[in-house]
Amino acid sequence: PRAPEGPGVSPLCAAIIENMLARLQKLLLLAWLTALCVWVWLSGEYLSSVWTGVGVLALLSAHAGVLAFEFTLMYRANRHDPQHPVPAWSAFTAWGAETFLSARVFYWDQPFRSHAVEDQLRPTQLPEQRAVLLIHGLVCNRGFWNPWMRELRAREIPCLAITLEPVFGTIDDGAEAIDAAVCQATQATGLTPVIVAHSMGGLSVRAWLRAKSSEHRVHHIITIAAPHQGTALARYASSDVGRRMRVGSRWLTALATAEPLSRYRLFTCFYGHCDNIVFPMRAATLPGADNRHLASAAHIQMVYRDEVFREVVRRLAPNGDEGSVVLRRPDPATS
Repeated sequence: PRAPEGPGVSPLCAAIIENMLARLQKLLLLAWLTALCVWVWLSGEYLSSVWTGVGVLALLSAHAGVLAFEFTLMYRANRHDPQHPVPAWSAFTAWGAETFLSARVFYWDQPFRSHAVEDQLRPTQLPEQRAVLLIHGLVCNRGFWNPWMRELRAREIPCLAITLEPVFGTIDDGAEAIDAAVCQATQATGLTPVIVAHSMGGLSVRAWLRAKSSEHRVHHIITIAAPHQGTALARYASSDVGRRMRVGSRWLTALATAEPLSRYRLFTCFYGHCDNIVFPMRAATLPGADNRHLASAAHIQMVYRDEVFREVVRRLAPNGDEGSVVLRRPDPATS
């Protein structure tokens, strides 16, 4: 579903709100390219070629540098874990993969391709086929799921991806959009959907469950790198959303207090020791859930692991198995 329209909200305003994140990321990319061009021009006029090269290298490596800071903090938090200590080489290779994947997500898929792959909810020839509802994380939109949407559509699996708005709202603000999408998926297929949520999207799903008491309206929930118990990285955040995701925050404590332990049986939680956003790693798990460790995969990289997609397909199958489906990982390199 697109941004909701209602009394006092025109179609034009709804479209502007929905595309706000894409517009912001386009502006940031334009600002970065402008800074690069201005530096090359000014340094060419007044500085030596060495300083020109240094400046260009600094601008080109800024994205990788921010990720390197995150990975350094992650490595310090997870390197002595008794079960899954993170090797330095694994952290380094995960950093390289994450640099490429996150650049594609934030500089291409989300700003320019957020509606490149449309939802597919029409009836399929497959009997008892549930829909998959895809929910993104912080500072993302539905374009994050483009590789998944292509793969699900190719398999004729009903699927939809939503954009949580407003961009700078609270975690609880996504409850209404999730509720509307669950209704849409259920009406189209006659079956409760499987929800797949990445990062903060996992908290948004839990906030929806708390607000609507909707356990009976979802078949299963799969979270990928969701900060269920907060993240140490949030100590550096000053926004309201960031403070809510701090380890032991009042919001997280209140959320957990309101949840019956039986609810966690609805969840499969994927977590990893190379997650550069959610650490310590077990912050992405829930007590009593089916918690599964992914080795050597960073925050976005975890989304493209075969184990995750395989579990989604298994949960969609009427008998709870993969059947004769030949699994293919969604390929982030596909345009």
